[in-house]
Amino acid sequence: MPVTAPGVSTLQDFYETPGVPLCSGPDRARRQARMLARVLRDVAGPAVILDLGCGDGSALAVMAGQNPGHRFAGIDWSSGALRGAQALGLTVLRGGVAPGLPVADGTADVVIMSELIEHLVDPDGAVAEARRVLRPGGSLLLSTPNLAAWYNRGLLTLGVQPIFSEVSLRGVFGRPGSVVAGHLRLYTRRALTEFLSASGFRCVTVAGARYHGVPRPLGPLDQAFCRWPAAASILLVHARKALDR
Repeated sequence: MPVTAPGVSTLQDFYETPGVPLCSGPDRARRQARMLARVLRDVAGPAVILDLGCGDGSALAVMAGQNPGHRFAGIDWSSGALRGAQALGLTVLRGGVAPGLPVADGTADVVIMSELIEHLVDPDGAVAEARRVLRPGGSLLLSTPNLAAWYNRGLLTLGVQPIFSEVSLRGVFGRPGSVVAGHLRLYTRRALTEFLSASGFRCVTVAGARYHGVPRPLGPLDQAFCRWPAAASILLVHARKALDR
């Protein structure tokens, strides 16, 4: 059955609607934990890691479990999501990403924005806040669906709405799939890296990742496209807070 939210009038209503996805599953959680582990190898002493848009905390719990000895906290604006995160014993705060995180300047060594930026009305304000709370040289780990994924290139030539894109919070129209995820913005590799650079970050690496919703027979093809991030399903970016701004 499609996940719809017929009574929503605001984004807050949407994310408090039962059935709206609050996480992207175990594959994303493990992927994020591996990315974080690589970054933490270069951090001396216990690091402070903030997971913005932590949802139900399932990914945050995996990251904390696989990277012991560091301090983790999650932030989300959905009360239902935070109840789930608190049940896992996680430190969480309720708040929006913009215009102001409830976190002091230069507090974090790592900020995680995992499949968050595509949901935001104000990505400029959110990335500016991520930069504000990072210490000098701190890392931003960001992942988001790729508008120019290999299958979206084909769908557009056929006049089909790209996967991941949405025209309504009340239903899926013009594309395959049935779940409304609340995606407001989508990025290509070039757009995302240029945006982050203009926002005071230096992109260290850009990689591709698979999408769990790709039909099984197409899985090997989706895996192969991970080697070409510009056409991969998911974009994975490690960026550092630039010191010249």
